[in-house]
Amino acid sequence: MENIKNKILVMSGKGGVGKTTIAVNLAYSLSEKDFKIGLLDVDITGPNVPKMLNAERMELLTKDNKIIPVIVKENLKVVSMAFLVEKEKSIIWRGPMKHNMIKQFVESVEWGDLDYLIADLPPGTGDEALSIAQLIPNVTGSIIVSTPQEVALLDAEKSIDFLHALDIPIIGMVGNMTGDLFGSKSAENFAKSKNISYLGELELDKKIVESGDKGHPFVIEKGTKVSKSFDKLTKKLMNFCERRSIK
Repeated sequence: MENIKNKILVMSGKGGVGKTTIAVNLAYSLSEKDFKIGLLDVDITGPNVPKMLNAERMELLTKDNKIIPVIVKENLKVVSMAFLVEKEKSIIWRGPMKHNMIKQFVESVEWGDLDYLIADLPPGTGDEALSIAQLIPNVTGSIIVSTPQEVALLDAEKSIDFLHALDIPIIGMVGNMTGDLFGSKSAENFAKSKNISYLGELELDKKIVESGDKGHPFVIEKGTKVSKSFDKLTKKLMNFCERRSIK
């Protein structure tokens, strides 16, 4: 991974908070800014990245014992377990098998030169998250995704503790599915209480859900409220990485 400038982990304390939605749109947004992007779907048993990019029919290839990423579009390469199994099939693996697959994804993929590698982690702070955090060398930082519900924020706190324990910089937190239903400032206030940056938020919006189901990242629709909001988030990530590279 010596030819990858920035390695970003996208994680969440629990499932169903929109972590993959954030990872996919972040990768797509950066690729549209002429950065070379790799998107690594490390959710071995629940890989949804290809679905959200309308790339389910594509396949991973190998050459000289190296995995060749799927090129989804210009500047965007993707690796996912979903490219290796039929979408109806469940992956029933114990921890060691998942660790070995993650190790192969980290060590045996021919990414080439990348400006950013975005790793979409499985939810939680278990074996798989630990494997990826330890196997990827020199992680630039991590983004934590949470919804505003109290139970989600409790699990987000565990993600913060996990990253501190592994000495991985926290880029900041993204609030997803925000709005008056759960308290409009719940996620933002939580981030401030933990002294971490609040990168931005996405309101609870049916169009965001539909965009993922259709394999059409919402950042494609330039000028929309959600696209403009997400562009600010993307620029905050870019600024963080630029500051890190200067140190």
